[in-house]
Amino acid sequence: MAVFGLGVVVAPIIGPTLGGWITDNYSWRWIFYINIPIGILAIFMARTFIEDPPYIRDQRPPRIDYIGFGLMATALGALQLVLDKGQEEEWFASSLITWVVILSVAATIAFVIWELRSPDPIVDLRVLLNRNFAVGTSLMVVMGIVLYGTIALLPLFLQTLLGYPAVASGMAVSPRGLGAIVSMLIVGRLIGKIRSRYLIMFGFTVLGYATYQFSNINLEISMSSIVWPSIISGFAMGFIFVPLTTMALGTLTNEQMGNASGVFNLMRNTGGSLGIATVTTLLARGAQVHQAAMVSHLTPYDPAFQQRLKQMGSVMTQPQAYAGLYGTLVRQATVLSYIDVFRLLAFLCLICVPATLLFERVKAKPGSVPMH
Repeated sequence: MAVFGLGVVVAPIIGPTLGGWITDNYSWRWIFYINIPIGILAIFMARTFIEDPPYIRDQRPPRIDYIGFGLMATALGALQLVLDKGQEEEWFASSLITWVVILSVAATIAFVIWELRSPDPIVDLRVLLNRNFAVGTSLMVVMGIVLYGTIALLPLFLQTLLGYPAVASGMAVSPRGLGAIVSMLIVGRLIGKIRSRYLIMFGFTVLGYATYQFSNINLEISMSSIVWPSIISGFAMGFIFVPLTTMALGTLTNEQMGNASGVFNLMRNTGGSLGIATVTTLLARGAQVHQAAMVSHLTPYDPAFQQRLKQMGSVMTQPQAYAGLYGTLVRQATVLSYIDVFRLLAFLCLICVPATLLFERVKAKPGSVPMH
């Protein structure tokens, strides 16, 4: 599981650097074109190396639940549209967003009812009745929110406020992968020797600390102020992903594993979508709030404003000086909004620490080590 986790955790971290290099040297369109040869290679490798275990290979293939699949696709597609366009369309101020939300909720309700009544559901939702799996899936959603939320925020901050090119911003974020690789190797040895819930608690605590360190940003920081918290947060990811996956799936039967793994990974990606949509919305709204509060100081009665205006007026015209001061205010208000969002994500991590106590002990299967 630790080796498998390297691909799951490290791949999204390499993406910003590779995407930045492609964007700077070729075109942003190649970020999408590159998926074609990679997808063909993945199909070839799956046909060559992947085989079903006996308990799946020997089963009678069930009929495909086309209705359940259609309802699921409608619900998830509508949800993704809302998350992508919500901030741009001012959320529920837009009739489009309102109707798409209604469609998503209705399709979700119909999907749940249909899957619970179907003899061959495309997604067996009854697996969520398993306590460990339900708790693990919930924590994985939070991990997705924090992981993808920070991955979305950091390049945005570096490029828009500090003026980093795409490659440099990607390189500042990518060291998270180094921390993940190290922790994956360590946690693989610790599973079975230290109770898994303690490893998860440690991981979320360290992740909360690293995310809080991002809130120390300002407009004059160096790249190291981003690199070191990124390494620490990547290190924390290994202590979360591996034991969390083993604890969530450890009490399920072999026959439930395939369905449960699909739900587990779906919720991680859904958490990522929720995280990106939430942090971008909070960032935009927070910047407006801070800007409204700070603009009250741009008055003739504020000594600091008058002094700065006089300094700038000596090298430029008064309209240019006013424009420059207002631009500085907007950037500072945006930085304060970034700080608020990072602190919120850190608090979200710390909430997950006591939630790990809800896990039940996982009994060891034949040939495996016990987990707690």
